[in-house]
Amino acid sequence: MHMVFILIALIAFIVFATSKLRLNPFITLLLASFIAAFAFGLPLDAIESTIRGGFGKILGYIGLVIVLGTIIGVILERTGAAIVMAETIIKCLGKKFPTMTMSIVGFIVSIPVFCDSGFVILNSLKRSMARTLSVSPVAMTVALSTGLFATHTLVPPTPGPIAAAGNLGLENNLGLVIGVGLVFAIIAAMAGLVWAYFSRNLPSTELDLTEEAFEEGKEHYGELPGPWKAFAPIFVPIALICLGSVASYPTAPLGDGFLYEALNFLGKPLNALLIGLGFAVLLIQGNEKLKGFARHTEKGLVVSAPIILITGAGGAFGAVLAATPLGDFLGQNLSTLGLGVIMPFIVAAALKSAQGSSTVALVTASALVAPLLPQLGLDSDMGRVLTVMAVGAGAMTVSHANDSYFWVVSQFSKMDVATAYRSHTAATLFMGLVTITAVWLASLAAL
Repeated sequence: MHMVFILIALIAFIVFATSKLRLNPFITLLLASFIAAFAFGLPLDAIESTIRGGFGKILGYIGLVIVLGTIIGVILERTGAAIVMAETIIKCLGKKFPTMTMSIVGFIVSIPVFCDSGFVILNSLKRSMARTLSVSPVAMTVALSTGLFATHTLVPPTPGPIAAAGNLGLENNLGLVIGVGLVFAIIAAMAGLVWAYFSRNLPSTELDLTEEAFEEGKEHYGELPGPWKAFAPIFVPIALICLGSVASYPTAPLGDGFLYEALNFLGKPLNALLIGLGFAVLLIQGNEKLKGFARHTEKGLVVSAPIILITGAGGAFGAVLAATPLGDFLGQNLSTLGLGVIMPFIVAAALKSAQGSSTVALVTASALVAPLLPQLGLDSDMGRVLTVMAVGAGAMTVSHANDSYFWVVSQFSKMDVATAYRSHTAATLFMGLVTITAVWLASLAAL
């Protein structure tokens, strides 16, 4: 039993260090790796190489993908392409069901753009729609925030889900993760919509914003791109990754000739995102496109660097756990409890609720449970994918005062803290519980 106590103590240390001591998650996970190595009795001459190997292995698989995905998101944000994507969706769907439209806007925009940035970008559009259509501002806020949050935690190429997929050995099967992630993200977004309906009578002091003010707010972007150019940087890579996954199915549906080789090459996440980056560069306006691209790249590197380091430290932590007898011990005990995907959810939800960051929760929880997948009955491609979904569900449960996204949503929507808890926080709790229920039911049917 002492190994269980060590594991619980390690989780408590990570939560305490990141939430109370405010230590950077990278340093926390690195320290946890060394503490785990000594506590579980790894040979002294193997500790350094195990940690270094785990760090390098995960970054070798997924590091460049995180960088490229982040740079694409920065370009979409800074060129106004995200605004174009939102307006195009609204034109296609109309304004008959405004909360649903707002949820779908957030759902799509947050695939490449961080949910915090996405909310800031789309907030004026949300307020404009709420005013002109006489819809509850709180309901529109919840619809937007939960739509953004659904894909942020469940669908690559958002960095958190990508890192979790890499930790769980799915770096070459992201197409399956994207496909399954979209299904569960729809379920999560629908749960958010339900809560938006229940939040419609909550008070709001959000200021009115006219259509003219919204138009003025777009002027700093300059000439906005067309819809095809705006969507291409994200939809083309996703399509290529999915086609590459189809081509690589064991049944060889596309044969083994040139078409297979081409799609297999183009569908590799790194290659697909590099093509997406090429489409993103076309969005940059002005005579000095190279300078603009350099600025956006620099910003993308700044944003992605902490995620990459945390992901690497998570890989090191996972490698240490994998080198201990913990997996075998827990397997003999957990397998009889039938926890399955519930355990990854609980770990991620505890981390998310305690320290605030969904990305940290995704990376840390996936690294922690990766060595335990055989004992949990999840050591298959679909089992690993469902584990990513369970961790993603936990990483949205719940967004409250220690989460920067909570403050972005509440402050930009002019909510007091009590209203934000009753609307946004309660919505993320409901989303997480509904999503993990769906994931658990899917695991019963598929595993």
